[in-house]
Amino acid sequence: MTTQTDILWTAPAARHAAANATKLLDWLAGQGLAFDDYDAMLAWSIDEPEVFWRQLWAYFDVIHDGEIKEVMSADPMPDTRWFTGTKLNYAEHVLRLEEAGDPARVMLHHSSELRPHATMSWGEVGSAVRKLATKLRAMGLGEGDCVAAYMPNIPEAVIAMLATTAIGATWSSAAPEFGAQTVIDRFGQIAPKLVFAANGYRYGGKDFDRTEDLAMILAALPEARDLVMLDYQPTAAKAPAFDGTIHTWDDMLSGAEVTREAFTYTRVASDHPLWVLFSSGTTGLPKPIVHGHHGIVVEHLKSAAVHFDLKPSDTLFFYSTTGWMMWNTLMWGPLMGASAVLYDGHPAFPEITSLFELAETTGATVFGTNPTFLQIVKQQGIVPKERFDLSALQSVMLVGSPATPEVFEWVYANVKSDLWVTSQSGGTEFCSGILAGAPIQPVRAGVIQSRGLATDAQAFSEAGEPLTDEVGELVIRKPMPSMPLFFWGDDGNARYRSSYFERFPGVWTHGDRVVFHEDGTCLVLGRSDATLNRFGVRIGSAEIYRTVDSFEGVKDSLIVCVEDGQGGYFMPLFLELAEGVALTDELIGAIRTTLRKDRSPRHVPDVILQAPEIPLTLTGKKMEVPVRKLLLGAAMADVASEGATRNPHALRWFADYAADWRETQSREEERA
Repeated sequence: MTTQTDILWTAPAARHAAANATKLLDWLAGQGLAFDDYDAMLAWSIDEPEVFWRQLWAYFDVIHDGEIKEVMSADPMPDTRWFTGTKLNYAEHVLRLEEAGDPARVMLHHSSELRPHATMSWGEVGSAVRKLATKLRAMGLGEGDCVAAYMPNIPEAVIAMLATTAIGATWSSAAPEFGAQTVIDRFGQIAPKLVFAANGYRYGGKDFDRTEDLAMILAALPEARDLVMLDYQPTAAKAPAFDGTIHTWDDMLSGAEVTREAFTYTRVASDHPLWVLFSSGTTGLPKPIVHGHHGIVVEHLKSAAVHFDLKPSDTLFFYSTTGWMMWNTLMWGPLMGASAVLYDGHPAFPEITSLFELAETTGATVFGTNPTFLQIVKQQGIVPKERFDLSALQSVMLVGSPATPEVFEWVYANVKSDLWVTSQSGGTEFCSGILAGAPIQPVRAGVIQSRGLATDAQAFSEAGEPLTDEVGELVIRKPMPSMPLFFWGDDGNARYRSSYFERFPGVWTHGDRVVFHEDGTCLVLGRSDATLNRFGVRIGSAEIYRTVDSFEGVKDSLIVCVEDGQGGYFMPLFLELAEGVALTDELIGAIRTTLRKDRSPRHVPDVILQAPEIPLTLTGKKMEVPVRKLLLGAAMADVASEGATRNPHALRWFADYAADWRETQSREEERA
């Protein structure tokens, strides 16, 4: 069995020499900042973040007006501001390489269940952005205005985002599969003046008309006076009922060309809102997280270059929707002069290998995916390297959930043996990474290679002391440029502070359980608020999933632990089984025995049950916290918005189970 100490890959000499991390080390040495290796550079960046970020600003030749007064202000988190005295624009950096080379180079690969694979060049994207931005300005939009989009992951969404941010307006997006109330919960907080929307989409071979939902959304957004409609779904209505002005996408892109020389990007200060991202919304209204141009530009340059090792010859492919932060990070490709892949549709339609097929078609060099997706591919006995030409592939990024040693091992055995396979972890709050790595570090099975550069991440004990080789709370002790500027409408940062700074004053508490090893590697064990607590001993749910998911026939699983208030605990394990697989006494016994043997007696659940389906958020995360709250007696309406749930019917089953379980508990207490 593969263990976390096993080294699965080290970069060949040629790749080590060509890595962006190596080039950064060489450049720093030329500035009089010589480091023996990556770990030494990492330690310096954490110890001296102000010096590091000033050097990075120069290394990437950030386009700006003004002079830097302070790289980072002396204000403590969350009030720290970056590169004060300067102004810059995010979209200008994404498109800066349009003129650096052949404008006919591919910038975007794109396909969907409605469109065959096609490409857009740098020249085509740049031209469309300038035309659209000029039209938006003519409509009176600019700094201080919010623009929202209800669109799928297609080039039009990227163009709309870049045009919006190019003029200094603030962007926000929601995926079209979000229900009306889910979108209202988000956009209703930011009052957009203009909305981009598609009339529908196709998912899993089924067509969806979103114009009725869009009408409800617009009715709840009284400040939205303009609607730009894209006729994307051919069987859907062309537009919803709307009291304002409806523009077609084609109209907004019509007219004379706007040359690069004639177009001016609106450069803004470091406290100016770039976009608003939203938390998952599993409980209460989603948090409207505001990022700035400066923080996103420098953090994304750092992550794209060092932690994804992207170069102009690369093609970056992540499956994402416009409602997930990974969509925003797809622009890491163009930031590095590389291309990005957009896909709108079901990731496993018409079959589970569709994403690998798209990776082959686009010549993807960097492929990002979720370990759960790979687990399903593995269970179906599929060997991608035998079915697809993945010769261009250089890196596999595992994000979204903890990756086990077995997933790492499977990728090397079944996808490609010479790969940089890296598990990384970040968050919507940063729209970037916290725990990352670089290809010049060795790949060890099932662990994250290191902290991100200039990221003072630690595991804290309950007393607020740093831990090594022990599980603790993931915290960040020093500011990062892409930390949120604020939450939209959050007067005095009250909600912001209570969300991240109450537990350890002055220290960001991220909400994950993590262990940092002596060698600098680390491992995320799951969310803190979903941590299993058996008789005072904390257990990460990821440990149990690693074991349970290895059983043939187990499609997915979910485990929670509920305290009874009297020192007792109830820890049920729910299994979603593959079609035709039954939950037999033999399977239950085998799971119990394996958990006891491979983990500990505390990892053995009190009961193992079959559920029709595991409830997931719209971004594919198991809804452990809402299920736990249901068992504690909360109403379904109070633990999660159905519109924020990918499969609401699954959560309703858990609500019914929780009600029956609590009734049984009450009867037993009465008899006692």
